[in-house]
This record gives sequence, C-alpha cells and structure tokens, in this order.
Amino acid sequence: MDNYILAYYQAITDGSIVAGEKIKAWYRYIVEGLEKKAFFYAPKKAKAVIVYVENFCRHHEGALAPGKIRLELWQKAFLSVVFGIVDEDGLRQFRECFLEVARKAGKTLLAAAVSSYATFVDGEYGARVYFAAPKLDQASLCYDAFYQMITKEPMLLKQIKKRRNDIYYPAMNASARPLAFSAKKSDGLNISLGICDEVASWAGDQGLKFYEVLKSSVGARRQPLLLSLSTAGYLNDGVYDELRKRGTAILNGTSTETRFAPFLYEIDDVEKWNDINELHKANPNLGVSVSIDYMLEEIRIAEGSISKKAEYLAKYCNVKQSSSQAWFNATDVAACFSEERLDFEAFRGCYCVIGIDLSQTTDLTACVFVIEKGGKIYTIAKFFMPAERIKENQARDNLPYEIYVKRGFLQPSGENFVDYQDCFNWIADAIGDYELYPLRVGYDRYCAQYLIKDLKSYGLQVDDVYQGENLTPVINEVDGLMRDHAFEFGDNDLLKVHLLNAAVKINNETARRRLVKTASRNRIDGTAALLDAMCVRQKWAPEDGYYLANEGK
Repeated sequence: MDNYILAYYQAITDGSIVAGEKIKAWYRYIVEGLEKKAFFYAPKKAKAVIVYVENFCRHHEGALAPGKIRLELWQKAFLSVVFGIVDEDGLRQFRECFLEVARKAGKTLLAAAVSSYATFVDGEYGARVYFAAPKLDQASLCYDAFYQMITKEPMLLKQIKKRRNDIYYPAMNASARPLAFSAKKSDGLNISLGICDEVASWAGDQGLKFYEVLKSSVGARRQPLLLSLSTAGYLNDGVYDELRKRGTAILNGTSTETRFAPFLYEIDDVEKWNDINELHKANPNLGVSVSIDYMLEEIRIAEGSISKKAEYLAKYCNVKQSSSQAWFNATDVAACFSEERLDFEAFRGCYCVIGIDLSQTTDLTACVFVIEKGGKIYTIAKFFMPAERIKENQARDNLPYEIYVKRGFLQPSGENFVDYQDCFNWIADAIGDYELYPLRVGYDRYCAQYLIKDLKSYGLQVDDVYQGENLTPVINEVDGLMRDHAFEFGDNDLLKVHLLNAAVKINNETARRRLVKTASRNRIDGTAALLDAMCVRQKWAPEDGYYLANEGK
C-alpha cells in the first residue's frame, strides 16, 4: 500500500520536487515522529480519504469541470497526514491544521473535498461542518464550492437536502453551512469540521476571539478538525500571525504542541521572488492548476508596479508584508547552554555590559551581565518576581518558579510588586564582590527612573535603548551569534525558556525586525534584557570594543 507521506518526503529531500525549508522541516517532523512512535500511521484511513476524493469529488468550474479530481503528490501527502496520522487510541492526531499556500493552488477545491468526506464518509454521526469567514459572502465561497461539487456527483446529490441555511444529509444527521463572525451566535456549535477560510483577512482581536470560539466549540467531538486556509496578507496581530508563530515554533523545535499541523508553503529567498523555480515552493500546483505562462505574466506586471509587487509577494510567494515567526532554532539555543553554573568568579576583573528589562506589569524583571572572554559571550541572568505572585504565576505560566528560586535563577522581590532596590543590589554586589567593570548599562527607556538614577549615582554609564524596529541591527547580530553558538548561558533554564518564547516580526518592505512573543501569554523579559545589553555593546563598540574583548584575562 502506497505511503504518500514517505514518497513526498523522499521527493522533497532528494530535490525531485522543489519545496521550501518549512515544508521540509514539517515532513521531517512527521517522519521522525513516526520513527519515535510519538504518533502512528493508519494506512487504511489515509487511503480512504484519497480514494473518496478521487472517485466522488469533481471540479465544479474551469476547464477541468466536471471531471474527477486527480490529486497531486503534495495533496495526497497532506491528506495522509491530516487523516492518516493517529494517536495511540487510533484517533486523528492533529486537531488544528494550517495550510498556507499560494493563490490558485487549489486550496478551496481541496477544502471542499475534505468537507465532502467529513460529511458523507468520516463516520461522525451528527457531523456539523462549518465554513467560517469574517463575512457571509466570503464564507459562502468554499461552501458553494462544496455544494457545487456535490451536484456534479449524482450519487451524492440524491442523498442530501438543500435547505435555506444549510445542506443536510439525513442518513447521518449531518449538516454543513457557512458561518460569519458572531461570537454570541457561535456558542454551542459543536463543530466536527471547521473550515477557516483566508485567515489572513481575519482582522485583529475580533478574528482571534472568533477563532477561539470555534476552537472551544469542538470539545464534545472525539476527533474534531479546524482547517485554516490562507495566502499571506497585510493585517497584523490576527489569526494568521498567531498560527504562523505557533507553526514556526513547532518547526524550530521550540513548541510542546502536539495537535497542530502547519503546512507552510512559501518561498525561502525574497530576493528570488520573480524566479519560477523559487515560486514552486509557495505554489506546489504550479504547472497544474496555474500555468507557467500565467505566472510569468503576473511577474511582468509586478515588476512594473510597487503596489502590484506587494500583492504578488503576499499572494503568490506567501511573503507577508509584516510577518512573524519564532526566532531561534531549539538546537542552536540548546548548544549555548550547559550543565555548568556560570560563576562571576570566573570573570573577576573583566569588563562587561549590563542589560535590564523592568516589568511594566510589576511581576517579572530581568537583569543580565554580558561578558566576552576567550571569544565566547557569557551571559549571567537574574530574574525578580514578587513573592506573593510566584505560586500564581507558576500555575499561569506552567513553569516551576519555586524550583528556579531554589536554583538561584529567580529571586523573590517585594510582596505584590518587584522591589527594584533588589535589582540594584544584585548588580552592585556583583560589581563590588568580583571587581567587574561594566562600561555601559542598556535599559528600556520606559524603566523605573529611580533605579536608573541609583545606577547613575553608583557611577555607571546608562543608555536608554529604543525598542521596536530600532533594534533590527542588534537582532541581526544576536541571530548570527546564536547560529554560530557564540553565546554561553550556563544552566539557566529560565533564561532558556525566555529565548525559546521569542519571535521576530519582519517588515518585508524595509527588512526591519522587532522582538515579539511566540504567544501573547509567554514571557520574553530575559531575551529583552539580553538585547538591551547587546545593543549598548554594539553601539559603543568603536569606543569600548578593545576593553570588552577582555583579551588576556
């Protein structure tokens, strides 16, 4: 029996099929997961959906209508992952899927076919299939494709009833309908399959809340599925950004999620946006559902217009004009940590820089010393949290803060608010006890000013660090240093968590980047403090570089 997952993985690995790095990473994740028995492959379930689609689903428009769908290898692999990868109970492993693929790659047709299978064959009595989008007319696009697909297959058509608001399949008490944004009306939906169409257009907080409502409505199902589809777009901080951050964190190995499947078809090199070979990475159906001639014409149009180029990059290359993705690769981060505690004694008499990120929410603060020695950049970090909030935050963040206190990474400070005098004392004690020479202190300009005054009074040179995209040069430097494993963080597991929680948002018009979180509830204070220190280190390198190298010490 054919295993299309392995066949596709082999093809994209040996180069016989062109694929981007994120797709290669995802299928490597699947293959390695099968080898480790993190989940299992059910060939009959994979075959069932592929056989159904190719025998009972038809094109409803265009030159191929009303012919039967013939799936490409990438589509067979996709369906095999979604329906054929199961958990130890034999139920579908993945409950959320995100398919980001270029315009005209056939994603609406594929979603309609999946919906048909879920309605007629999946075996879920009382199945409820919803096609969700911000507005009803947009939600109806995939819904109409689903209905038209049914009308082209007489055997299916005679089994359904077309009602005013839905399509009803009496034999299984199953129904399918379009659904527009309305959190109140969405309560009690009991979704078995949700098709979330063009999530790049699901604006901001409203879109995120609606998506969460859809997620919460699948709780009564044994193996529900939310399938999100999109090309890249223009809106920031919405569902698209959230799904991409979660997806890239999985691909980087920095996420513990096990039920989310990201299929991110996009180009790797934005400089090759007009290269047909590169475009195959964003549109695996190039030359099938969209012709090479058509794409070459789109390229010519984009080359003559800035606005058309922006649309082209988003829709055909899947390059969002302000995109977010998890920052560090877990392997690179792990390589910069060890089981040995970093001790200030090893750096007695050394020059250094300091970074501080003071909590605006009053419940976590990070301070770091950055010391270069022997070509390595050592970072000693200390975190501060109000004593009365440690247990509460331990439950909130699912992190062992009480253990971090015992290991010395985290210091209880104040009762309900961090006492910034503790931060000053830790810095001053390290300087005095170990004869350290901090040349600069980088801090977020919104820090508590009385701490800054105390540091100045102590004789330190303080420098406020402008945040946001102004940090692009230091983000780029830290990115390279992390990839080169030039950092040494010792055994500070709390700092590791903050590094793995970090994401970067990239403005592809300017290539500028800024630090964000992989998820809104995650903490990145340690990463921010490190960037503050590295920023003043970089800024004053012409003046301080000789001393900071600590050669001979």
